[in-house]
Amino acid sequence: MPTPQGIASPRLQRVLGVPSLLFFGLAYMVPLTVFSTYGIVTNETGGHLAGAYVITTVAMLFTALSYASIVRAEPTAGSAYAYAKKAFGPGVGFVTGWALMIDYALLPMINYMLLGLYINAQFPAIPAWVVILAAIIIVTALNLFGISVVKHANAFLVVFQLVFVATFLVAAFGKMQPDVAITDPFWSENATLGGLMAGASILALSFLGFDAVSAMAEEAKDPRRTVPRAVVLTVLVGGTMFMIISWAGQRVWPDFSTYTSLDTASLELISHLGGAFFEAFFLTAYLIGASASAMTSQAATARVLYSMGRDELLPKRVFGVLSPRFNAPRNAILVIAAISLLALVLPLDVVVSIISFGALAAFSMVNLAVIKHFIINQRKREPLELLRYGLLPGIGLALCVWLWFSLSLSALLIGIGWVLIGIVYLAFISRGFSQMPKTMAIRLDDVE
Repeated sequence: MPTPQGIASPRLQRVLGVPSLLFFGLAYMVPLTVFSTYGIVTNETGGHLAGAYVITTVAMLFTALSYASIVRAEPTAGSAYAYAKKAFGPGVGFVTGWALMIDYALLPMINYMLLGLYINAQFPAIPAWVVILAAIIIVTALNLFGISVVKHANAFLVVFQLVFVATFLVAAFGKMQPDVAITDPFWSENATLGGLMAGASILALSFLGFDAVSAMAEEAKDPRRTVPRAVVLTVLVGGTMFMIISWAGQRVWPDFSTYTSLDTASLELISHLGGAFFEAFFLTAYLIGASASAMTSQAATARVLYSMGRDELLPKRVFGVLSPRFNAPRNAILVIAAISLLALVLPLDVVVSIISFGALAAFSMVNLAVIKHFIINQRKREPLELLRYGLLPGIGLALCVWLWFSLSLSALLIGIGWVLIGIVYLAFISRGFSQMPKTMAIRLDDVE
């Protein structure tokens, strides 16, 4: 889109195919994230972590199909915000983006915290705050150089984690308890549906990667084809990996009550499998995973802010511009880096408790957006269309709402408070909802 002076304005670069988008989604999800909540969710589910992952994966798969449907109609940056805006208008789109922003903005911070905590635990002479600051600077610099740099870094970071996963599974198969049935990690006589649902609601944050893939639609080649495939593949590959890892771990160490600490249960499991060397291998892979997640989450969050700024729902001069040199949303990236500095003062448990709220709220709105856009607005009501655009998103919505209300009361209250702040801000910028900000008309040649 040329400027009046005839100079091409900065644009997001279309460099991502299905493999790159899949690696981006997996890097965002972090294949080793299963170990972050391993002890906590194992305890919550009564030793049935793998079963909880089945529930979460099924719920996310229905929602991923909704993403795949609507991204073909709206292949732009902004993910859930863009889809809700298209179906319900800029007001609802803004509130959806605002809800999603809370977990997008906090996820990089969690990764910086984990990097600081783990490195400080292994090397006490290195203060956690030094690691956090260094990580923020390095990751921010990589994102400022543009999505091509992030793409190549993601491939290496994900492959390294997959090597560890393969090594873990080989070691686990040699130490599985013979008296533990193959199906016990999924369901046994001691399992309860309530316990599995409570665990599954916590695990929802592990699947933000497929929403992050949709946020990269304006940097994908042929986004109407590549993004839907990558979204579904991210859920299937990530969910399957989580289930296999947790299944193998629980067959090796079935009695979760014997862990010294639930917070460090994964380290105890790793040490049991391979001793100090294997534990060092795990820590290296885990820190690499946290770095990959920090990089991709910062990139995806910046593009949501860029999309909202471009639509004048956030200050356009700050968020709605791209770097002329690298075609990256520079200001949005720097804002996320500034927010991440709160990792120096906030406790980890406070940050973790509210991420799933925003994710499930956004996932629910995407399912609703598919029903509204295709069934109501476009009147697609043939039998197969009702199945694809009505029943499947309806199931996805019901599952997301079920998981949503399985969250802790504190997470619900904090999340609802954040949404109310967003509604008040929207009322202010729209003069009491009477004058919604203008939205950018996306030209056809920008999205094909």
